[in-house]
Amino acid sequence: MYLFFTLIFSSVVWILTLHAKDAGRIANRMYGYGIMWCPTLATVVTCLITKRKISSLSWKWGNSKYLATSYFIPLLYSLVAYLIVWTVGWGEFYNKSFITNVAHELGWTVLPNWVVIIIFFIVNGIIGMFSSISTALGEEIGWRGFLVPELSKKFNYTSVSLIVGGIWALWHYPLLIFGTYNNGTPFWFGLICFTFLVVSTSFIYTWYQIKSGSLWTGVMLHASHNLFIQSFFTPITEQNSLSPWYIDEFGAALPFVTVFLAIYFWSKRKELSPYIVA
Repeated sequence: MYLFFTLIFSSVVWILTLHAKDAGRIANRMYGYGIMWCPTLATVVTCLITKRKISSLSWKWGNSKYLATSYFIPLLYSLVAYLIVWTVGWGEFYNKSFITNVAHELGWTVLPNWVVIIIFFIVNGIIGMFSSISTALGEEIGWRGFLVPELSKKFNYTSVSLIVGGIWALWHYPLLIFGTYNNGTPFWFGLICFTFLVVSTSFIYTWYQIKSGSLWTGVMLHASHNLFIQSFFTPITEQNSLSPWYIDEFGAALPFVTVFLAIYFWSKRKELSPYIVA
């Protein structure tokens, strides 16, 4: 029932997004928020029909250490991936045009570029999280607040991670295949990279949700992932002809790193509740 309503509500936004051929900042923001809150809308409707209390979802805050590490893990794997990109030459550090624009817009033109980079990284990493959380929450109430706990009643950790990761990836496919939600490489390449990225990070998200019993770890992981990749590491990278094949969520570098991280969390599955560790 939940997946049915997620499909129905998301289809409306998919159609609107794909129809907006000349979408600008307003359309992207409106439809972006819209699509990311469809899993929550589906959760609410499902709970109403099944007479389940919304408060029964995994709202509890949980152990703060899990929330803190949930913030830093995406920063870690993004940093490793982009260090590989910059070192090998699939992109360069840094994009002077981007930093010049940042300094101009924020009134920091008197500062050296390296100072602008450091300050922007810190300020964006703090203030930018509020905006990123507002969108990530829309997905995570559905994926980690409802879907993971429900599947955990019948499946083990490995299965839940694969199932949710697969659904999460498929949910993005319409815009990946028919829209412009990619790096400009052939859609099949971006699709493969994105799928490996989402399914591998699902092992991280699921581990933290089960370990903490809180959907907020998923919110922090998701918000941090979007924030650092989309607003820092990708735009600060000076691109060349090879960059689209390796950077961002549709390139090969990030999934290469997150697959190893997924294996690490899978190896820690015995730390979870006994009935879902296999």
